[in-house]
Formats: sequence, C-alpha cells, structure tokens
Amino acid sequence: MSGVSSNFFSTKLVLSDPEIFQAIGNEVQRQASQLELIASENFVSEAVLEATGSVFTNKYAEGYPGRRYYGGCEFTDVVERLAIARAKKLFGADHVNVQPHSGTQANVAVYMTVLQPGDTMLGMDLSHGGHLTHGHPLNFSGKMYHVVSYGVGKDTEKINYTALEDLVIENKPKLIVIGASAYPREINFKLIGEIARRNGSLVMADIAHIAGLIAVGEHPSPIPHCDFVTTTTHKTLRGPRGGMVMCKQVFGKDLDRVVFPGNQGGPLVHVIAAKAVCFKEALQPQYKSYIQQVKKNATELAKSIQNSGYRIVSGGTDNHLILVDVFSKGITGKQAEIALDKAGITVNKNTIPFDTNSPMITSGVRLGTPALTTRGMTEAEMSIIGKLIGQVLDNIDSQEIIQKVHSRVVKLSSKFPLYQQSRT
Repeated sequence: MSGVSSNFFSTKLVLSDPEIFQAIGNEVQRQASQLELIASENFVSEAVLEATGSVFTNKYAEGYPGRRYYGGCEFTDVVERLAIARAKKLFGADHVNVQPHSGTQANVAVYMTVLQPGDTMLGMDLSHGGHLTHGHPLNFSGKMYHVVSYGVGKDTEKINYTALEDLVIENKPKLIVIGASAYPREINFKLIGEIARRNGSLVMADIAHIAGLIAVGEHPSPIPHCDFVTTTTHKTLRGPRGGMVMCKQVFGKDLDRVVFPGNQGGPLVHVIAAKAVCFKEALQPQYKSYIQQVKKNATELAKSIQNSGYRIVSGGTDNHLILVDVFSKGITGKQAEIALDKAGITVNKNTIPFDTNSPMITSGVRLGTPALTTRGMTEAEMSIIGKLIGQVLDNIDSQEIIQKVHSRVVKLSSKFPLYQQSRT
C-alpha cells in the first residue's frame, strides 16, 4: 500500500476533519511499511472494509430478525440471517448469535447464561496463555465468579490435562473455560469435553485466536465437545472487529435473551454485515490454502528465530502463534517490543509461563503470522524476518543496526503492497 493516494479516503473527511484524515493516512502508511506480527491482528479484504463502512451504521435494530423493536429493519434482517447461516455452515454449529460487539461481550453472554455471581468456574491462568475474561482477578470474570485457574506444565509448557482434571474433581466448577490468547499448541477439546461430562460441568471454548484454523479443519473443532463456543471475528478469521457465540440448541433462547436485552442494546449492523462477508470468504477454497500457509509460516518463523539463538516457548507452534523467551538472554519483553518497533517490526510484549517479570515488563514477546500471510509472504520471507528479529535483539542498543534492519523491512514490505487499487 506504499504510494497510497489521498483518494483512498473520502474527500469529505479531508475537508471536514483534516486531523482525523491525517491520522488515518498515517496509519495506512504504518500498516503498509511495517511488518505486522501481532498475533491478534490481520488485514481485512476491501469487501469487509466496504461493508464495515456502509450505511448500515445508521440503523438501529434492537432485537432479532423478524422480532425487532424498530421499523425499517427488513434489510437488516437479510444481513443478520445471512451472517448466522454462513457461520453455522462454516463451523457446523447448532445455534449462532452474531450480535456481540467483541469477544469479551461474547464471553459475558455465556457466563450470564449459565452462571450466578459466586459460582465456580475453571479458566486458564493469564500468565500461562489465558485471557483476561477467563478469570483474571482484575477483570469482571474474576470479580463476579469464584475462579480456579489451571495452566501448563513447567517441563513441557503445554496444558497439563491430568492436573486440570484434578482441579475439576476437587472444585466441581459449574463451567470449564478452555481457550487462550497466547498458547501456541493444539488444544484437546475432546478430552476436556470428556472431563466436563464425567464431573457434571459445562464447558465453553474461547477460540478467538484459532477460529480460522478450526473453520477449515486445521485445528480440531470444539463444536462437538463443548456446550458453548465463543470467538472474535477478526484475528485468523480475517473479518471485522466483533464477537460471536455458538452453542447447543438447548441454550439458544437463554443465550439470545442475555445478549439482548441482557447486556447490550442495538447491534452494530454494519459490523454484522462485514461478519457475513468474512464468513463467505472463509467458505471459499482459497481460504483453507491461506490458513495452511499461516501455519507453515509460523513454523518457519519459529525455526528461524530459534536458529538465531532465542528460545521458543514449548519448543515450537501448532498454530499461528509463537512465544519467544527473550529474558533468557537478558532482554525484557518490553525492551524487545520497543527495539523491534523502531526497526519496523510490530510485536507485543507478553508474559511466558512462570514469568518472573511483571505483565508490563514480561520475559517474552508474542508473534503471529496471519497478517503477513495475508500480504502474500511465505516461508522464504519468514526465514528472513526471523534473522532480522535476531539481529535487532542481539544489538538492542545499537541504533545503527536497528536502522539498517528498518531499511530492509521497508524494502521487504514494499514487495507485498496492501489494497493495491488504492495506489497511484
């Protein structure tokens, strides 16, 4: 997208709000010229962009298709029904609600459907790769419910399913939450479903990160084994920022009532339209090829970074995500993030299992390959990028080295432009 002209944006915006126009233009250039390795980010298609920016943003539509509290919803109903039908087909789900504004609100909806304040739930420890909404004490989930945390084994840095079941037997949670925001290995949803059934617990899978892999069979699906499945629609699904809940039919009506009117009002119809677009894209054969390349790229990037002398948490990756232990070489995650950003490589600092540093400092960085794969990069580029990351981390205080890497990053990025028809 280097060389993007001002006509990429509406001339109305440049006239009415030049400051916002400039900020958007700067963000276009940032995305185009840097290497986006944040695992939770991606680049949506122009069709998704167009739907997100459509006139459906004007429409208020409290309720559900055929049961709205406002008039003029006939085309809104078309959009939401399409989104639901496509999601069901994509994931094989019994019941789908596409209205949650985010992954967090999707999780809230499930908790409020089956839990009362003070009920016990089991969730993955944030420092071991879990998510804030899986029971962190500063999050609503940790404040509303009695949370028991599980994690990974110290020797393998993979989920210890035996220890997990011991916790279930001991604490008898009403709900087991499985899923992660920084876990690079395959999750055994089948086994956890069996553990839940043996102990009378319900189970929810949060697949926000791996939804795209699951959709095309590149990761085992939780749908047959879980009562609820939540996800975001961005990340590997490559759609707009939003959430979704899938569940067994028996929970459908209660879940819908919790989403509306339980915890949110009018749905974002323009975002639901974009969700429908991304689901249709994910149903195409080329999307499976894309996801397969995402995984190949992650494997190659992890190998390249490891060859540069940095430890990969759990020894590798089974999905799109990589955790790198930088503190083993005396660098904090915060230092690594800042230095790599100066070199045009965007990552985020992240805790690693049994981290001795605070969440604002961390011992690791998290990387992911969905965005660069969308740009068309393959294993050859991942090998180069891994070496560039190693050069920056090995010379973290050298502005000269960082600047040389930055020049290489800009040159590499220019070979894989974004939104090509917007170029002059």
